[in-house]
Amino acid sequence: MADTVPCCGTEFSLYILIIIGLVTFAGLMAGLTLGLMSLGLVDLEVLIKSGRQQDRINAAKIFPVVKNHHLLLCTLLVGNAMAMEALPIFLDKLVAPWAAIVISVTLILMFGEILPQAVCSRFGLAVGAVMAPFVRVLLWLFFPITYPISKVLDYLLGKEHDVLFRRGELKTFVNFHGNEAGKGGDLTHDETTIIAGALELTAKTAKDAMTPISNAFSLDLDATLNLDTLNAIMTMGHSRVPVYAGNPKNIIGLILVKNLLSVDPDDAIPLRKMMIRKIPRVSESMPLYDILNEFQKGHSHLAVVYKDLNKNKEIPKIDKDGNNEASPNAIARGAPVPKNDGGQQTKKNLVATPSFKKRHRGCSHCILDIENSPIPVFPPNQEVVGVITMEDVIEELLQEEILDETDEYVNIHNRIKVNMNMSEEINPNSIPQQPSTNGYAAHTTSPTSPASMGSSVNEHSSVPALTVSFPSGTSIAGSPAAAQVSKENMPKDS
Repeated sequence: MADTVPCCGTEFSLYILIIIGLVTFAGLMAGLTLGLMSLGLVDLEVLIKSGRQQDRINAAKIFPVVKNHHLLLCTLLVGNAMAMEALPIFLDKLVAPWAAIVISVTLILMFGEILPQAVCSRFGLAVGAVMAPFVRVLLWLFFPITYPISKVLDYLLGKEHDVLFRRGELKTFVNFHGNEAGKGGDLTHDETTIIAGALELTAKTAKDAMTPISNAFSLDLDATLNLDTLNAIMTMGHSRVPVYAGNPKNIIGLILVKNLLSVDPDDAIPLRKMMIRKIPRVSESMPLYDILNEFQKGHSHLAVVYKDLNKNKEIPKIDKDGNNEASPNAIARGAPVPKNDGGQQTKKNLVATPSFKKRHRGCSHCILDIENSPIPVFPPNQEVVGVITMEDVIEELLQEEILDETDEYVNIHNRIKVNMNMSEEINPNSIPQQPSTNGYAAHTTSPTSPASMGSSVNEHSSVPALTVSFPSGTSIAGSPAAAQVSKENMPKDS
């Protein structure tokens, strides 16, 4: 048993101060180990760039210290071990050995472990920022001992990598921050839904958002723009209508409805005389983000979705002309097939272009020249299965339906169809919608409805009321093979 130091003397007081200092130092090392090591580099970078002002300052002070993970860990643990091992030595000079053990364990447990770690786990950022200069001194002081150990850890375990959330984990993390989760988050339902939709959009393809071709409204190239056809177009309410040649699945282009404003139904102008724009073709396995990027280029907001019968896994891209870049030959790219005329070039028709067929100044390559060029022919292995619009992609992003004045949707509570443009608030003189005998909703237009007003440029002409019913798979009366119409799930315009 070592000689004890007499009580209340100078040496006794010095030992007491050393014991208090060792307990404080051990507690500080234990608290900093928990507080600093729990702060990831990604979390600190986030706080530095987008945290509150004080958090930015604290994170900037801590980041250089935490950057070398294993060196910091070894420094804090070595300091903590030295303090805990030295504490019983000084206590043994003041009390009996058994008392020294009991007192040292009690002091280390209460003031060297529990209390410091409880404080630093809650205020680790603030405590770490205040103690950052002191930790820097310890790093240099213990460097000869801790540096070799940290290098061995780097070799055996590897350097620390940034811990990032996976896609599913990030989605759950965002949901926890919504105000509906009840965890104190301030994100609204719309914000969490849009973020989740953006994360899920990567895994979705054109097949998930397209409108089946059997439900798509389209026009035949040989159709005539008479009153029935124009009323059908206006009733659908789309801004773009696909155009097919012969077979409804052989979609070759599209027509903008705004280009029909100057058409007089009494003139019965053939559709092929109008300005028909090229339409992009995308594979059903093409990711929606790629389709959205193509739509953003401005060449078209409507695309044809095809299925590769050869099950080619290559994801094709669409060029600015609306052709398929993945195929090497001109036929696969959707280009017209040139006729063999003995090497002589076909002379262009020098007939003046009608005023309603003048090409757009900024997109002449987007127009199909039906009169002077053959109709585009596409590979036989590409079966058209649907159409997709920018609105379809945006709806997948928002995870909500976008309804406009011409959309129909089903009220699931009352199990009835609701037509947005049949509201009495919009048109109090309109005839209420009557159910048809075949179970489909009948669209009724009056002389003052938008469909009848937009069908003729002669404002003095009288247009009788017209009732049009559109069962699936029927054609417009008065125009042979003029239009394929379905009752619902029409492709949405953007």
